[in-house]
Amino acid sequence: MVDQLPNLGREEEMLKEMGVESIDALFADVPESVRMVGDLPLPDAQSEEELLADAKRLLGANVALGDQPSFLGAGLYRNFVPSSVFQLVTRGEFLTSYTPYQPEVSQGMLQAMWEFQSLISELIAMPITNLSLYDGSTAAAEALTCAVRVHNRKAEQKDTVYISELTPPDRVSVIQNYCQGAGIEIKLLRHDANGCINLADVERARGSCAVYVEQPNPIGIIDGGYPSLKEIIGENTALIVGVQPVSLGLLEAPGQYGADIVVGEGQPLGSPITGGGPIYGIFGCTKPYLRLMPGRIVGRSIDVDGKEAYCLTLSTREQHIRRHRATSNICTNETLIALMGAMHMSLLGPEGLQHLAVRNMAASTQLKRQLSNIESVHLPYADQSHFNEFVVELPATTSECLAYLEGEGIIGGFDVSQWYPEKTNQMLLSVTDQTSQHDIDRLIQSLSNWTKEVNA
Repeated sequence: MVDQLPNLGREEEMLKEMGVESIDALFADVPESVRMVGDLPLPDAQSEEELLADAKRLLGANVALGDQPSFLGAGLYRNFVPSSVFQLVTRGEFLTSYTPYQPEVSQGMLQAMWEFQSLISELIAMPITNLSLYDGSTAAAEALTCAVRVHNRKAEQKDTVYISELTPPDRVSVIQNYCQGAGIEIKLLRHDANGCINLADVERARGSCAVYVEQPNPIGIIDGGYPSLKEIIGENTALIVGVQPVSLGLLEAPGQYGADIVVGEGQPLGSPITGGGPIYGIFGCTKPYLRLMPGRIVGRSIDVDGKEAYCLTLSTREQHIRRHRATSNICTNETLIALMGAMHMSLLGPEGLQHLAVRNMAASTQLKRQLSNIESVHLPYADQSHFNEFVVELPATTSECLAYLEGEGIIGGFDVSQWYPEKTNQMLLSVTDQTSQHDIDRLIQSLSNWTKEVNA
């Protein structure tokens, strides 16, 4: 402990201890052009009552997601989550838990984690699942680097991975961030005019480290060519499939058609959108990738007394302490949010998950049917199957349409030009089990009115 120095303020005391003459000298490395000069623009002090009144005023400016019809998805989806999930997850045993390094005092949390792994493994049809990652994008990036570690080629050759050209730019950015430091080359796989992957182009990927695709793909199409991918790329190239987990209540799990690694954004199961999160990533794989996969795994075993016991297993010590030797830079996981997903899946059960998927797909089918009656709105991929979202072509720019819909009290779809700049008049419409017939009717009426104004 540093002895108190006489006749010095706390600021001077700390500067003296550090051997720095002044605050300016302490921050000398910060360019003057970015320094803030003057006092912070803070209001005068307020009483508790005044603070509460201000907070209510500010919060009142927000519109709750359920207060307006919303057709915005593109990766995050508003499904109904039972109230019991939120009640259970706020229990102190879950809410305050930390990494269970000591299994003897963490059996409850470890079992809950193990149940999550078991549920996800069954959902995606993979034998091994970890305890989740940060989100779907980091899961995709981790899968590609994991595949490179397993299928590493000769040292003098550049490791190459292939990803769908439809992969959203935000996800591509994360993938590039992970791959560039490892010297991994990323190449794109083409899609045909019908939105499905070009299987002939996939031949180029044979002999590479990995192929990454998403099902349904980013523009909502259920691609019937994916079950052929593993046969085309061969056993020495990893097939990585990104999934929307709710869709697996109806669609075949990737593990059934040869996927080596399955990843995805887990948010639709258990977690509300709430301004973009919290979210968690799904990651499952087959045995060849087990020891080089990122994250942690809980195993079920037998203790010295012959009783069932749970503990962290096959979790490299380097990931916790000697990080320079880690297989991944993930140093935590999204366990609390992942447990919300486990609770949601447990409450649904297989039939409940199927029912949830049917409600999503039924709403999508109904919206497509009604949109077909608007002459100026076209469905460019009408011949393809969709789960809960699809693209429409508009008679003017999507930005104009979204502005009109906002004026009508409707949150429109996603402006596809944010992903693919040339698609200025395409909008990705998403629906879920929370989309009512009344919501669809309002959208149809508003779009009809807008198109009449545009064509007048």
